[in-house]
Amino acid sequence: MPQILGFHYTLKDKAGVVIDSSSGKDPMLIMTERGMIIPGLESEIKNMLIGSQKTVIVAPKDGYGEVEENLRLKVNKAQFPEGTELPQGGQFQSEVGGQPRVFTIVKVEGDDVYVDGNHMLAGHELHFDVEITERREPTPEELEHGHAHGPGGHHH
Repeated sequence: MPQILGFHYTLKDKAGVVIDSSSGKDPMLIMTERGMIIPGLESEIKNMLIGSQKTVIVAPKDGYGEVEENLRLKVNKAQFPEGTELPQGGQFQSEVGGQPRVFTIVKVEGDDVYVDGNHMLAGHELHFDVEITERREPTPEELEHGHAHGPGGHHH
């Protein structure tokens, strides 16, 4: 049976550099067993009790995956609609193998556009400092919708 988990987190890379944090914000609220967070983190926190804290180290295979070199592509500008701006760091969605994937523009050189379809954290070991703030059964409405609702219900 899925659970609703609320937690604060600080995400760091292997060198200890902070990538993201919920500090100063509401805790992240998820429904377990729904793939809402990376598997390596969910498997480590799903049975934690309210108030407990833990550092979780997630290997790339259990996080955002290994870097897939076949998702680093060089495409011609002509493949984009005329007049499309192609800024470095810009993103667009395309299908790969029938699945939608977000690509990031790495650089543009002349008519060549270098793009990367890997998640920016692919290939990285992730270090999460986690504190559980909430644990409860999902409401019937949350089960029906397939996700957790924050204070005041859902907003969609």
